[in-house]
Amino acid sequence: MDNIKEQRIEKICQYIDSQKDGLKKLMGDLLRFQSVQGNEEGVQLYLLSKFKELRLKAEHIPIDNGIKDDPEYTFSDNFLGYEGRHNLLVTKEGTRNGRSIILNTHSDVVPAKEWQEGFSPSLNGDVITCRGACDAKGQIGVIYTALSALQALKVDLKGDILTEIVIEEEVGGNGSLDLIRKGYKADGVLVLEPTEFQIHPANRGVIWFRVTVEGKPIHMGRILEGVSAIDYMIEAIRLFKEYEKKLIEESKGHPLFSMYKQPVQLNVGLMHAGEWPSMVPAKAVIEGGVGFLPNKSMGEVKRELKQVIEKSGSEWLRGHYKLEFPKLHNDAYEIPVDHPLVKTLERSCKEIGLNPEVSGFIVSCDARLFNKVGNMPTVVFGAGSLVHAHSNTEQIDVKDIMAAAKALAGFLINWCG
Repeated sequence: MDNIKEQRIEKICQYIDSQKDGLKKLMGDLLRFQSVQGNEEGVQLYLLSKFKELRLKAEHIPIDNGIKDDPEYTFSDNFLGYEGRHNLLVTKEGTRNGRSIILNTHSDVVPAKEWQEGFSPSLNGDVITCRGACDAKGQIGVIYTALSALQALKVDLKGDILTEIVIEEEVGGNGSLDLIRKGYKADGVLVLEPTEFQIHPANRGVIWFRVTVEGKPIHMGRILEGVSAIDYMIEAIRLFKEYEKKLIEESKGHPLFSMYKQPVQLNVGLMHAGEWPSMVPAKAVIEGGVGFLPNKSMGEVKRELKQVIEKSGSEWLRGHYKLEFPKLHNDAYEIPVDHPLVKTLERSCKEIGLNPEVSGFIVSCDARLFNKVGNMPTVVFGAGSLVHAHSNTEQIDVKDIMAAAKALAGFLINWCG
């Protein structure tokens, strides 16, 4: 770094260090909001006022109910309309024609039904434990702290910074999808999720499936005249597990995912069948998911799952099944590891003492929408560990939020100019 830039980064780090107590208060305020699906508006209003305090343009962006007709829309178990529910957009306008960036994270969290104190943040030293601590309200803290530093130190950048705090990430990304469809674009996208400071220019995809097999019900005393839907569903599951072996073999050696023991998988998570113990079952239903790497597209996986059953040796199974994909459908994506977005973030981390690895993200998130639907280069990065997300020990270290904020502030200077 040249001396001027080194001094600027040093001042930013000093400022962020001075904000520790304020950051703890911000996190406590954010975490007390029980912002599960349908209950996000309180935290969104709070954040609207907080970002306005930074003298930034902050606005709530309504979500169109028509988004549910989008082919990329993800339906959850309970569809909720979007009246009175908003995304938050915060804009720091650039001074000239520098590179623009979208900073994206989410304020919605998964429920804490089995965790009585899930929305009562507790502080042990610098570690905050609460639902949403790392996934992803800690990431909101990262963005807020980085932008606060730039504003306080009057750092004007050439390129625009668009910060998106979205809803419905946890059910598939509908908040981000709506902003993409509304035309918000940038030269790059940084999606903040708990990555332990690792830089992820790729993530695994996942698609949920539902298989229904029809049988021929009859009293078990006339069992030879019936057809058991369960028996044929067992055959379908066997075929799917054979497909999993093929998927694993075809995905071996991907350089960004080689450190994971089994980065792809097929899981049957739910099964419902039969009506009575002494009755040959008329119907069996399973639901499950397939995790896959960027060497496969979501369309390929759908076709291959169908082919697994269509090529079955069982005539009954081929003629009496239905395969559907009604819920989660997140594609995999990747950008080159030498893309300027990746290299700039990597350099910015190293400038403040972090030494991140560049690898694939083993879960899916909204990043794939910005890349696959929005056609923008996208990277995932953030503070905290995925190990704690969605658990009854969800937590984040405030010092990690501050470290990520320092890296992010440096990145914004390096990227936007």
